[in-house]
Amino acid sequence: MSLFGWTVILFLIGSLMFSYWLGLASRNNLKAVGDGNPGALNLWKAAGYKLGIAGVLLDFAKGYVPLLFVLGLGYSDGYARVPFAIAPIAGHAFSPFLRGKGGKAIAVTFGVWSALTAFEVALVYAVLLALLSAANRWIAAGRDKSPRADALQVVCGMLLLGVYLGARSFDMAIWFVWIGNLSILIVTHRVELLGWLCYRRMN
Repeated sequence: MSLFGWTVILFLIGSLMFSYWLGLASRNNLKAVGDGNPGALNLWKAAGYKLGIAGVLLDFAKGYVPLLFVLGLGYSDGYARVPFAIAPIAGHAFSPFLRGKGGKAIAVTFGVWSALTAFEVALVYAVLLALLSAANRWIAAGRDKSPRADALQVVCGMLLLGVYLGARSFDMAIWFVWIGNLSILIVTHRVELLGWLCYRRMN
């Protein structure tokens, strides 16, 4: 199959909104929960931790399993990795099944980086998010627990991940994946990020 064909398939797999559908199966419309994000966090809030964990694992898997399979076909090096890696993240964020209004693409991001780097970069990103969360609790004394703070941590964590990629001298294709991933996270968290800017100006 062509590079374009695999990219389309990976995009469509990424666009499968498992958490949203699990929510509907449990009679919960995630669009009406919290910030309206059709992702695993709102599934957790609406239907409990069991379905929430299932949503996280399914969203992770759709970024990890198909990409790992395609990379194993001989695409583990070179620039073909770029569209292959970005496709499932973009699919989740702009799912055609939800008319282009998908989720925040965090779990699928972990899946993609796990497949690309044998879990290395995904684990580093997880550590960075944990450190940023702890720093927010310490600096802000836990005052800002809003989605604004969460969005800022997600995006800042991805920015800091760039420092790690540079220190480890990853090749240019990985950098292009990082740029694409960062751009999508900024778009999917744009409302919260703008809210944070307004909040900072008022305080």
